Formats: sequence, C-alpha cells, structure tokens
Amino acid sequence: MTISTTSSATGTDGSAPVPALRVVTRRIADPGDLLALVPADLPATQVFSWLRRGDGIVGWGAAGRVDTSGAERFAEASRWWTALVAESSVDDEVRLPGSGLVAFGSMAYSSSSPAGGTLIVPSVVVGRRGDQAWLTTCTPAGEATPSVVLEPSTVPAASAGVSFGDGSLTPTQWMGAVATAVSRITAGELDKCVLARDLTARARTPLDTRTLLQRLSTSYPNTWAFSVDGLVGATPEMLVRLERGLITSRVLAGTIRRTGDDERDLSLAAHLARSSKDLVEHEYAVRSVADRLAPHCDSINVPESPFVLHLPNVMHLATDVAGVLSSRSTSLALAEALHPSAAVCGTPRDVADTLISELEHMDRGRYAGPVGWLSADGDGEWGIALRSGAISADDPREIRLFAGCGIVAGSDPAAELAESDAKLVPMRDALSS
Repeated sequence: MTISTTSSATGTDGSAPVPALRVVTRRIADPGDLLALVPADLPATQVFSWLRRGDGIVGWGAAGRVDTSGAERFAEASRWWTALVAESSVDDEVRLPGSGLVAFGSMAYSSSSPAGGTLIVPSVVVGRRGDQAWLTTCTPAGEATPSVVLEPSTVPAASAGVSFGDGSLTPTQWMGAVATAVSRITAGELDKCVLARDLTARARTPLDTRTLLQRLSTSYPNTWAFSVDGLVGATPEMLVRLERGLITSRVLAGTIRRTGDDERDLSLAAHLARSSKDLVEHEYAVRSVADRLAPHCDSINVPESPFVLHLPNVMHLATDVAGVLSSRSTSLALAEALHPSAAVCGTPRDVADTLISELEHMDRGRYAGPVGWLSADGDGEWGIALRSGAISADDPREIRLFAGCGIVAGSDPAAELAESDAKLVPMRDALSS
C-alpha cells in the first residue's frame, strides 16, 4: 500500500500514515456546467466526476491518496479512510450528500489485478444537488483555507485522429470464448458467466478527460458519468447507494440493442420483458444482490418483476433493490459485500470467476469494479465501472475500452458480440470527432 500526502499521522492500525486535513464547505450560487469548472491541462489521474443529469460532484487535485492491492484492497482503504476522518476537521455549512469531506474511489475487479484500488481526496470539490450548490476545499491542517476562483471554460472538442484496434481477443476469438462458456453452462458446471472484451484506442493528441465526460453526460443523462484516477465512463448501474440509513441498488442484466425506430424499439422492449433467456440472467443478478445485502439490512424490498430501462443505445432489464441498514457498515463496505455481483461475474460466483480467468485472456483492471465516492459519515454512491475506458498512465493518447455480456444456456455467440458492440458505443462515440 502506498500513501501520498502532505502532512500525516499514524493510522488506526498503527501502520498507514494518513493526512490531517482542514475541510471547508460553503454554499455558492449555481455555477452552471460543473464540468466546465474543471481546470484544463490536468492529468487524468487528478480529474474526478460523479454526475447524473448535471447534478453531483466534480473535483480536481489531490489532498490525500491511498493505493491498495490484493484481497485486502477494500479493507485497507476503509482503515485509511477511518483514520483520515478522525484526523481531519470539517466545517460544512451545507450538509448534503457530497458536501464536506469526500473521497473518490475505484477498485479493481480482481484481487489479483495490479490495478488494485484507490481512494483520493480532491483538493477542490464543486457540487450541486437540486437548487443548492457548494464549494469544498481540502488543505493540510494548519494552513489557511485557499481562495478558489471558479472560472468556467470551454471544454474542447474530441481528440483528433482516433484509431481503434482489437484488444486481447479478436471478435472471432471472443465468440469462441462465448461458445465455450455456453458449453460449460449446458454441461451443468455453472448457471451464468459474464465475459468481457476490450478494444484499444489511440488519438494523435492527448485525451482530455473533460471532453469525454461532457460527451458522455450529455448523450447519456440517465447514467452516472464518472472519472477516478484515469478511469472514465458512464455507468447505468448503481451498485449501492447509502444515504441516511437507506440502501438502494440498481441491478441491470438482460440487454437488447435499440434500432432508433421508436415503434420498433417498443416492440423490442416488450420482447425483452418476456425473454426467458434474459429473465433468467436477470434473476441470477437480482438474487445475488439481495442475498449479499440481507445480512446488512433490517428489511429488504425486492420487486417481483423488472422494468425496462431505456438508454440511447440499448435497453436493459432493471430492478431497484432497497433495504434499511442494520449495521454500522459504510457504503464502501457494502460495495465490497456486493462485489462482484452476478451482473459482472456469474453464478456460482467462484466457478464463474475461474472461467472468466480462463477465457478472457486479459486483466480487467478496474473495469467492472466499484467506482464512486465516500463521505465522512460513511454514506456514498458506488456504481459498477461499466461503459468505460482506462486512460494509459504512460501515454495520455491511449485508452482501453471494455464491454461485457452475461452468458447463459441460451446465449448465441454472434448475438453476444453484437450486444458487446452496442455497449462499446458510448465510449467510442465520446472519443470520435
């Protein structure tokens, strides 16, 4: 585990230094487009976003950071956060979700991934929720609160000359992996397996994180446009939200591509809602979320049937699971309990995860892992890092894009490839000029 701070104290476990921060949150007039406030020329690792329909939080800089790895990546991050909260002083006159002391975070899908996990406290956070907006500054304890001038700027157009290439597997090879998974499922080894594929993209000029976020949030307003440590995307799936004791989780599984013809799409939505293959896949995902939330809840509500969520490029079967928190768990701890859900792994989890390692031939990194934010009181929002890409830390002109599909007994490899192509559309369009 590595720590980057300016002033520090010893963590609660005696091993990890943490920053002692002075955090000040003040109300401000509506600042307009939050993404336009993010300064230009920042590296992707220092641009943070969690936005939906223009509301949410953006941030930049790094007042404190922890990087973790392995099976303890969630627990190490949680210990660091607990110690940081204890060491920091917070003056928050707004007291809304996302105000005060917050950290943005993302966690690798696999404990074996070198991508590990991270929590980062931005130096500056600007937020809006409904008709209220705020500015938060985080500085080392003992230093004066800085004066921050918010100056909107024009977000540039997409980087020029973007070219795409195959990732770890060609489309034909990936369809072969799907066929193998179907045969294993048919043989009774497992019920469902989620297989992902990647694409590479390279631009002639460095990628601007603000541009990607602007395009994603504008084109896909029903998703959460996120950016954490170079991981950028627009996820439609809320893994878990914890707000004042109420837990909610949106489960997506079962997908069909839109045609652009409204009547045809309505017919396809009705077909999706009746599809036995997609309903079975969805049931696995909902059951896995409900089972893992149950130990943390006094009560839990699971709707009897899903609804169809309409996005610009695809439609999903969706279910919103809700519960009342019974423990002292934080949103990050709940994210750990839910990860990986059947929506990104499969059922049974251990068997599916082993098959993923065998067939994908790639490291997912932080794709399909939890991504979101955490507040001082433990509340927060964590989505699943879907419809996303990871900007290269070595070359800001390069990015890896990811998409995955749930494979069950009735899956057809060619249809799954088409579904994965549809799921790659948001990031491809955000990159293209």
